[in-house]
Amino acid sequence: MVATVTGGTILWFVLFLVQLPFYGWFDDHGHTWWVWTCLAGAGLGLIGIWYVRRREAAIKRAASDEHLTATPEAP
Repeated sequence: MVATVTGGTILWFVLFLVQLPFYGWFDDHGHTWWVWTCLAGAGLGLIGIWYVRRREAAIKRAASDEHLTATPEAP
């Protein structure tokens, strides 16, 4: 999951960088929102990376805790 979100974030940022040199063209044609959408996608992707990393850590922690409580203690 982290790899998917990271890949998407990188893609959005690369699209932003590719469009940046053509900002004048986008501005002349009223399409500057394309550039800013890519930047917003990259920014939201950073939040997504943070979220899925924390989520996966919490799932692993819960599984570890469950394993510890399910294991019977030796006499």
